[in-house]
Amino acid sequence: MLGIGEDRLSIYLNDHLMGSTTGVRMARDLANRDPSPVFDELAQEIAEDRQTLLDLMDRFGAREDHVKVALGWVAERAFQLKFRGELRGYTPLSLLEEIETLSLGVEGKLAMWAALRRTHAGDPRLGPIDLDALIERAGSQRARLEQERMSAAEAAFG
Repeated sequence: MLGIGEDRLSIYLNDHLMGSTTGVRMARDLANRDPSPVFDELAQEIAEDRQTLLDLMDRFGAREDHVKVALGWVAERAFQLKFRGELRGYTPLSLLEEIETLSLGVEGKLAMWAALRRTHAGDPRLGPIDLDALIERAGSQRARLEQERMSAAEAAFG
């Protein structure tokens, strides 16, 4: 059941905003810890994609659900405890799991951009937002993460 003033698109976009909040923090954390320039690039792109999502929400009149954004922040903190908790420390396995989690988020973002292209491609409210370019970029992000994931898997299990 929808709450007062909520519509399905607003709920959907806010759910993705929650995920992107987590994704930006995870990507920045990886960029700060790992020497690979790939994570620096990805962190910047994922932050830009989050800003594009906020712009899109504004264009469609979807207000930001601050509770969901806060839940994204809490989820990211929970991931930090899981991946680098006091008992485990930061390990090659935790890096692998962190990259896999970020990869899942990028897959979700790719699915969102594709769903919006399918349902809103001709909507003038999109303005300059290029869903095809966003889909292509998410695919590129996923491919780069997959290379890092395979390297992390070799370090964890090789």
